[in-house]
Order: sequence, then structure tokens, then C-alpha cells
Amino acid sequence: MEVDGSASTVSRGAQSIPLQSRRQRAFYQFAQQSLPACKPVLTPAWVITTFLLVGAIFIPVGLITLHASQNVVEIVDQYDTECVPEAYKSNKVAYIKDNLISKNCSRYLKVYKHMKAPIYIYYQLDNYYQNHRRYVKSRSDQQLLHGLGFNDTSSCKPEESKNGLPTVPCGLIAWSLFNDTYTFIRGRTELKVNRKNIAWKSDRDHKFGKHVYPFNFQNGTLIGGGKLDPRIPLSDQEDLIVWMRTAALPSFRKLYGRIEEDLDADDVLVVNLTNNYNTYSFGGKKKIVLSTSSWLGGKNDFLGLAYTFVGSTSIFISIVFLLLHMKNPRTL
Repeated sequence: MEVDGSASTVSRGAQSIPLQSRRQRAFYQFAQQSLPACKPVLTPAWVITTFLLVGAIFIPVGLITLHASQNVVEIVDQYDTECVPEAYKSNKVAYIKDNLISKNCSRYLKVYKHMKAPIYIYYQLDNYYQNHRRYVKSRSDQQLLHGLGFNDTSSCKPEESKNGLPTVPCGLIAWSLFNDTYTFIRGRTELKVNRKNIAWKSDRDHKFGKHVYPFNFQNGTLIGGGKLDPRIPLSDQEDLIVWMRTAALPSFRKLYGRIEEDLDADDVLVVNLTNNYNTYSFGGKKKIVLSTSSWLGGKNDFLGLAYTFVGSTSIFISIVFLLLHMKNPRTL
């Protein structure tokens, strides 16, 4: 074999194939998509059948999903306005900031349908933008994991230190920890609320240190929210772990605990709560939610309605295409 660099050819005996021509031909086939490929022809029968099949699958799935969501029993009670004394209805901010005024309040919840344990307790906040850029950035993941051994807490501004000492945990997210509390009484018996394992296991094991303890937390003149027990490591402060997983939307729910016994229809629960958390300064709302769960999780009709809508639309389109094809058939 002889190679002639000036002519860019490869010679084998009497045959000579220009390399440049071979490259151009291969590139042309690729650029023009003339390579061998499957090219299905969308005939009317195929299109109509596909839409019918989508509808036949999506509608039953949507109805099953919707049925599962409807079986979830949910009780929602908004208490932020009702738990303000009449004298402070016109100035709720003054009420929530005055530590001399009792924040205790009682609410009555009637169970309208049998609720099977476990019954999940959530607190819901509305008009609360946890996804604000400065709020989300105001934390130190390394400090949560390593404690005072990690010195760079500049990302926690403006809550990185107090009185010249570092704060653990630092940042606005931890500083604004939710601190309303709830107890539940049925008849004359207080229901036990299980507050263990309410946070993600991955967060407890890998994002919050087992030997990191709160230090110099909420010691400033301006208190943001709840306080933390300095004797308990952050990995066991599950209220904090749940709160630190910020929400994407301005209305969100966070898990408070679980009731581990069934509630019967027509039961009346007395909820003794402390209305400590300040949502009045920014027009927020507070709700307490009791909910059962299904194989899909909590109550959410959107997924079932979406499946049903897409399936119904697909069947409607297939019928329209079928009528058009019957009226004006075209030969391929």
C-alpha cells in the first residue's frame, strides 16, 4: 500500500479511492439524514387508535387516583384570627409582640368521618415566602454538620453571630423557626402525639451533626421564632430539621407529629394551642391540619383530575379524527 500525502489518496494495487470524497459523502448522508432509519407512516388508523388507547389507559388511572384522594379524611382549621383577643383585633402585631399577654387558645375540631391511624398533624402557613433568595441563602450547611469547628458563616448574614459570639445554628431560616404548639384532648383524655421520625432520615443522618449542639441561639434583642434545647444535638431537633427544608411555594404544610390511634366519626377534639408565631406582620395565615393518608400520600385531587382530563381529551380528539376520516377519506 502506498500513501501519497499530496493527493490525499490511498492506493491498493490499481484502485485509488480519494479520502476527501469518502469523508464528504459520509458527512452528506449524516447532515441530510439519509442514513438508514425507521420512518413510520402515521396513517389515520394509527392516530385514532393511539388517541383511543391513551384515553382508555388515562381515564381509569385518573379515576382510581381521584378515588384514593377522596378517601383521605382531612380537617383544616384556621386559627390565626380567632386566637387574637377582641381588644387586639385591630392591632394584631401589638398582641403577638407583647410577651405579657397570654397566647393560649382553644379550638374545637369535629371529626366528620372515621380517621384511621396514623393521623398526621401539619401546620400550614400561607403568604410565607420561604423561597426568597436572601432567606434561602441565609444558612450554613457545613456548620449544621460540623458545628463551631466550621468558622466561615458569612452566608448566614444577618444572623451569623450575637454579642460577639458565633450562633449555632446560624442564619435566618433557623432564626425564624416555627414555635406554635398543640395538644389534643378527646373527652377527658389527652391524645399522645408522636413527634419522632417526622423529618427525613437522610437529613437526620447526613445533614445535621450528631455532636453539634445549639449555641448562643435566640440570645439577641430580637427573637425570631422558637428556641432550641442546648442539651440536644441538632440531629435530634426534628422540628428544626423539618423547618430547614424550605418550601418552594408561599403556601405550604410541614409535619408537626402523628396521632397513633383512630378517631371515630362525631368525635370532638379540643386543641389547646399557643399562638406564638408572628405571621401578622406580613399578612400571613396559620392553619392546623389533621389528615389521614392513602397509597398516594395526602389529599391531592390534582393528579387524578389531570389524568382524567388528558384521557377524556384524547378520546374526544380520536372521535373527531374518526368522523373527519369517515367524511373525507384520503388514500395514501
